This record gives sequence, structure tokens and C-alpha cells, in this order.
Amino acid sequence: MMQYVVRRILYAVPLLLGVNVLTFVLFFIVNSPDDMARMNLGQKHVTPEAIEKWKRERGYDRPLFWNERSPGAAKLTDTIFYDKSVGLFLLRFGRSDNGRNIGADIRQRMWPSLAIAAPALLVGLLVHVSLALMLVFFRLTYLEFWGVALCVVLMSISSLFYIIGGQFVVGKLLQWVPISGYDTGLEAIKFIILPILISVAAGIGSGVRWYRTLFLEEVEKDYVRTARAKGLTEPRVLFTHVLKNAMIPILTGVVVILPQLFMGSLILESFFSIPGLGSYTIDAISQQDFAIVRAMVFLGSALYILGLLLTDISYTLVDPRVRLS
Repeated sequence: MMQYVVRRILYAVPLLLGVNVLTFVLFFIVNSPDDMARMNLGQKHVTPEAIEKWKRERGYDRPLFWNERSPGAAKLTDTIFYDKSVGLFLLRFGRSDNGRNIGADIRQRMWPSLAIAAPALLVGLLVHVSLALMLVFFRLTYLEFWGVALCVVLMSISSLFYIIGGQFVVGKLLQWVPISGYDTGLEAIKFIILPILISVAAGIGSGVRWYRTLFLEEVEKDYVRTARAKGLTEPRVLFTHVLKNAMIPILTGVVVILPQLFMGSLILESFFSIPGLGSYTIDAISQQDFAIVRAMVFLGSALYILGLLLTDISYTLVDPRVRLS
């Protein structure tokens, strides 16, 4: 087991390094430090002196990869790549182009994102799997037909409709919860309950259809026929045997959502004015703060790779045969 985990970690290191290098190339070669200075200064006619001052204040006045003027190892370390990218592996995010501490901002904003994403993931998984099992239980009936048709309709509706519709009906007409805003402690519940419900509702169509497909593949297998032949009831067959054997593809679907637990939802947090990492990224893009965008891209990549690693480990718990691969 430990060898399997170590091997997967060793696979993840070059992948994360490649993502880091690719992100650096996109930011500093496609958009040079001079271009970044002009965009941030926001002037039509920017003087070379102003550009050089902006670059010097933010550490962009050095060479990208190799510094010929520095002695010894400083040829590599006294570069933009080492200063802006290598430190990310040690979770040293540095400062934004506006001078803010990115690491402190992330630690502060991750909690509102987690407050929405974690309950939405757990409740959504429970609701989607339960509804999918119900459709499989009533397969080949009108309930399944109309349930699948409703899922297709729900899939066809934009997530913006759920957000705007939920804000209008629940927040404005019924006035059960605030439309937007955020607070700390238990007071935050009234602000996050509507985003959580909308997140769950928006994923019902695609989630239920996908899980239903997984369960339908399982109910036609020999072990299910054997379980029925032994006299087990259909609910017990579905919840005990079919659900357990469908856990690997379910875990695969969950891992895609794991980065959102920290990164947050860009659209939800923007519409509901939640001060999470999603709105933090949107604000950085609109303000053209490339330091924050770089840090968030790296963090999202690292979390996604971590999710893949956790999924591989979970596979070994669900199906021990995976350890041999």
C-alpha cells in the first residue's frame, strides 16, 4: 500500500512541475513584464521610466530564467522564474501586484469557499445518488421515463437561471434569506444556505442521469442476478451491492469537484458577494493582477492533482485489485 502511494506521489511531482512551467511561460512570454506594466499603469502613453519603476518595485526587472550578471548559483536564483514560480511549491505565494499578501488572502478567503462548497458537495452527492437509485428501482416505468425527461430539461437550463431565479423567489419575494452578502460565525448560515441549495439544484439533471447510467450498468451483471436469486429484496440489492460496486466511477466524478472545495465557485460567489477564493480570482482577473492569478492557477492545479492522488488511494480501499496495477 505504501509503495503504491509513493509511486503515485512521484508521478504527481513532474506533472505539477510541468503545469508550473507552462503557467509561467503563458504569463511571462505571451505577456512580457513590459506588457504587464502597461496594463497595470492604465495609461495610453506610459513613459519607459514609469515601466521600469513598476517592474523594479515588483521584482519583474530581472531576467526570466538565466541571469548572466549574477555569480554562481545566483544565475538561476536571481531570476523571475525562481522568485515567482519555485516559491509556489513551498506555498510561498508572495505579494500581489497591488502589494497584498496573497497567502494571507487565501487563508482568509478559503473558509467562505469551504462553507459553501463542502455542504454543496455532500448534500449534492446524497441527493443525486438517492434520486438515481430511485429511478433505477422504478426502471421501465412511467416514473423513470418522466424522471429522465425532467433531468434532460434541468440539464438544458443555464446555471445563471437557477441563481437569478433563486435570488428573486427565495430572497426577494419570500424574503427567507438575504440575496447577497456574508458574515462570520453562525450568522453566515443565512447567507450560504441559498447558494448551497442552488448549487445542489443546478447539478440534479446531469448528476442524476450520470449516476443512473452507472447503476443501470451494474444491475445487469451476474452478481446482481445471484443476489436476487438468494431472495434479497430490490432495495437491499441496490443499496448494498450495486451502490458499493459503483463506487469507483462515483469517486472519479467526485474528484473533479474537490478543487472547488478550496477554489470556490466563480459564478456563485460573484453573484452572492461571497468573499471566497472564487470571487478573489475574478477580481484579480478584472484588475489584471497576474501575481494572484498565477497563484490561484497553481493552487487549483495542486488541489486537482491531490484529488487524483486521494482518488487512487480510495480505489485501493474500494477495490484491492487496483494495488497491483
